[in-house]
Amino acid sequence: MVSGFLLRGLLSGIFAGLLAASFASFAGEPSIERAIAFESATAQAAGDLHEPEVVSRTVQRGAGLFTASIVYGAAIGGLFSLVFALAYGRLGDFSPRTLAALLALLGFTALVIVPELKYPANPPAIGAADTIGQRTALYFALLAISLLATILSATLVPPLAARIGIWNGVLVSAIVFIFAAGLASFVLPAVDEVPSGFPASLLWYFRLASIGARAILWGVLGLAFGAMAQSWMKRGHRA
Repeated sequence: MVSGFLLRGLLSGIFAGLLAASFASFAGEPSIERAIAFESATAQAAGDLHEPEVVSRTVQRGAGLFTASIVYGAAIGGLFSLVFALAYGRLGDFSPRTLAALLALLGFTALVIVPELKYPANPPAIGAADTIGQRTALYFALLAISLLATILSATLVPPLAARIGIWNGVLVSAIVFIFAAGLASFVLPAVDEVPSGFPASLLWYFRLASIGARAILWGVLGLAFGAMAQSWMKRGHRA
């Protein structure tokens, strides 16, 4: 049974990664090109030497982007299917499609929205090289806390629903998540490395494209996996 879910999770993740990469190529690459041009102009004005590209931009925005997105999508899809297999029948009497959609929404909220509100994505021209390690550590720390808060909130739903009703149980669980994630965001230090003169509109469109690509990844993953899982289980497979 788990292997069946895993196969469908991998296929859904690959499909979702392909669509997310297509969106990123269309909506995000123009902002990256403009950010690189800004960085190059700033470096030239400061008299810094141009460093040769290890990987060409042609490869980065083409084969590199799609390969990375598909591999990432497959990995997320595989993990998503395992979480689905664990949650099915334990978090309520949800159909496979409904549960997959709810898990995708929870995953997007915990792994994208919460970290992005505190540490939003930045184009290549932003960020000092000597702070990359610190920024990465802070981002993943908040991501881990958000994920743990999501797991805690989800496990609280069944017992709370049995005692105070499904809607009140979900509401209390959501408050627990918001409090935990909000407290972590408040405690962790802020990182603001936007250079002076960097176009605000460029930064805004880049961040929108970044969130949009991941929204497509999680949305397509939840819908595609839910449809495949429900169809498969209707043919006689039961958890």
